Amino acid sequence: MDDVETLALLRMLIADTSTSPDQLFNDSQLRAFLTLGAGNVRLAAADALDAIATSEVLISKKIRTQDLQTDGPAVAAELRAQAKNHRALAQKDLDDANLWDGFDVVDTIPSGCRPELTERQVWGL
Repeated sequence: MDDVETLALLRMLIADTSTSPDQLFNDSQLRAFLTLGAGNVRLAAADALDAIATSEVLISKKIRTQDLQTDGPAVAAELRAQAKNHRALAQKDLDDANLWDGFDVVDTIPSGCRPELTERQVWGL
């Protein structure tokens, strides 16, 4: 997958698909998340969602006026839950990739060698 596709996938996972001026993160910031996540898009998405959640708590807070109500901490909690889900899926992908799905053939006697305490070479070795 090339850089453009990776960034598009990452934007999709964090719902940052608006046009350029309205995007939450620029491309270099998303690449930084990918670097922190060792190239894993789900880990990068989790880190980006955590960053959005932190920003939401710092900026929005919980506000009530006569005709407006916002709950930054509740939004942040939901974003963190999504980040946790992405981390779990990334771990599952990693575990699935590391599963042993076959067998290995190991040659225990190097070619041209003979078993210990024998004076001559054994057939087939």
